[in-house]
Amino acid sequence: MENQPTQEPKKNSNVIYFLVVVIIALLGTDVYLYMKKSNSDQRIVYQNDEKTRLQTELDSLEAQIEQVNLGKTKLSAEMQAKNDSLKAKIKVLRSELAKGKLTAAELGKAQEDVKQLRYFVTKYTADIDELKKENVSLTTERDTLKTNLSAVSEKATTLEKQNQDLDSKVKVASALKVATTSVVGYKVKKSGKEVDETKAKNVNKLKINFTVASNAIATKGSHDIYIRIIDPIGNLITGTDSGTFNADGQDLQSTYKTSIDFKDDGIQYTVDWVYASPFQKGMYTIILYADGYTMGKTSVTFR
Repeated sequence: MENQPTQEPKKNSNVIYFLVVVIIALLGTDVYLYMKKSNSDQRIVYQNDEKTRLQTELDSLEAQIEQVNLGKTKLSAEMQAKNDSLKAKIKVLRSELAKGKLTAAELGKAQEDVKQLRYFVTKYTADIDELKKENVSLTTERDTLKTNLSAVSEKATTLEKQNQDLDSKVKVASALKVATTSVVGYKVKKSGKEVDETKAKNVNKLKINFTVASNAIATKGSHDIYIRIIDPIGNLITGTDSGTFNADGQDLQSTYKTSIDFKDDGIQYTVDWVYASPFQKGMYTIILYADGYTMGKTSVTFR
């Protein structure tokens, strides 16, 4: 009886093939899972790196805004609103980047937002720089105007002083001055007749004679004449005709006041002054004033 061929080797071969296929499949699955994990890790690393870059970018933008604000440039309401808006936007982006994980879409949006923010901050900085230039220009113009105004004011003050000095010189030059002057004592008798007298006890009237020096710039017409009479012991004689006036920069009291009609014709003027009290022995000084200045003086002595 012939032996039948055995089937055992064929079965073993099939098992081996099956195991190889299984091993290959498992290896393929492991490779797939490894590659998937590797790509996922790469994406996480990429996202983390991009978040760090974006956060650094926000730090830079915020520092740029703060640097602009340190300039203490006075902002308009519109510029201040833009400043506040940029700061608020940075705060929002920081909050978004602070999330644990970002999807690809969220990361892309953050990237675009930071890009736009960079544009706005750059434009804002440029606007502030332009504003600073305008402020410098305005400050320069203001300082120039102040300098010019100061120069004009100083010039005006100088001109005013010159005018005052000129006015003072004109007043001095136009004031009347005596050319000649004399004083004579008289005794007035009961009959009214006047007799020259040099004895003090007999004198009761003075005749003050004077001419005015020619003055082309003096005002023609009436001029007040103030007379001060000083007795031998230095006292000013006053009476009912006394008054006050200003001359040579000071207030004075007069003995007598009269007026003359000045025509610059060289005529002699005479002022009669009656003294109710007896005259004393000695020298009497008579000083005349006109137009705020001393006009001239003379004296007379009684024995």
